[in-house]
Amino acid sequence: MSAPLVIDQQHARQLLAQVDVPQILRNLFRDLAAGQAVQPPQQLVEFPAGKGDFINYGGVLAEERVYGVKTSPYIVREQGPLVTAWTLLMSMDSGQPLMLCDAGELTSARTAATTAVAVDALAATDARRLTLIGSGPIARAHLHYARGLREWQDIRLYSPSLGEQTAEQRQALTDLDPRLVLSESLEQAVMDADVILLCTSSASPVLDPRQLSKPALITSISTNAVRAHEVPPATLNEMDVYCDYRVTTPGSAGEMRIAAEQHGWQAEAIVGDLAQLISGTAKKPDYQRHAFFRSIGLGLEDIALANALYRLQRAD
Repeated sequence: MSAPLVIDQQHARQLLAQVDVPQILRNLFRDLAAGQAVQPPQQLVEFPAGKGDFINYGGVLAEERVYGVKTSPYIVREQGPLVTAWTLLMSMDSGQPLMLCDAGELTSARTAATTAVAVDALAATDARRLTLIGSGPIARAHLHYARGLREWQDIRLYSPSLGEQTAEQRQALTDLDPRLVLSESLEQAVMDADVILLCTSSASPVLDPRQLSKPALITSISTNAVRAHEVPPATLNEMDVYCDYRVTTPGSAGEMRIAAEQHGWQAEAIVGDLAQLISGTAKKPDYQRHAFFRSIGLGLEDIALANALYRLQRAD
């Protein structure tokens, strides 16, 4: 038995630059639709005395003959919470570990690329105005994967922390794309937007869809905070709701759980998930009202990327 490969964050970043992340995810959701992949629910385990928690994300890729698990702790500290993540890739044939990979880069890439796959499937073909809320690594990754999906005429970015950033930090953001403009307010950023990407680590709403000037596609991601949500739960009843995987997302997404408990929303109202969208069995939005896409991050996404990095590294 040979020791598993160990890939640190910098090495993972180098390898990720060499693979087509959105295409890997499209293949994964195609496999999921065909019954060739297994995605169990997330497992949340809380630390005693409110000291944090960890989430385990598992999954099986039968065609690739691998399974794996990502484990991500949320550690409460006086100087602020610490979030890390590692992915373990295992062989379905030998039962041996193949690779242990720092999942920080995987998480950023798969989170943003999953959103991009959803935008490509759901956004109106004539969508021209793109807005990003957030300015951290996840937001920058979202821009990287979404910038070429439509013929965006303008791209706006707003973050509550923009006012605290130096001129150099703001310049680094505008250098990401010549169309990118930094907005000084949320209202300015979302005005007449066709697609709004929420890319924050907020545990409470950052956008109320009811305040938008026209129907838009709104995408939202997860953070480890308990019941985190980026839109008010009550608004789910007023939108066409999509998600990454309808079997597991409603049980984990904060706004979906709260909407079900307090506002009469039901998971059956989900129009489609990525497996259904990629396989062509889900109805696309008609934009008579907002479309909302929610991803919680699937273990399969991390495992598919880890497998791609493993195969690339072995080939080298």
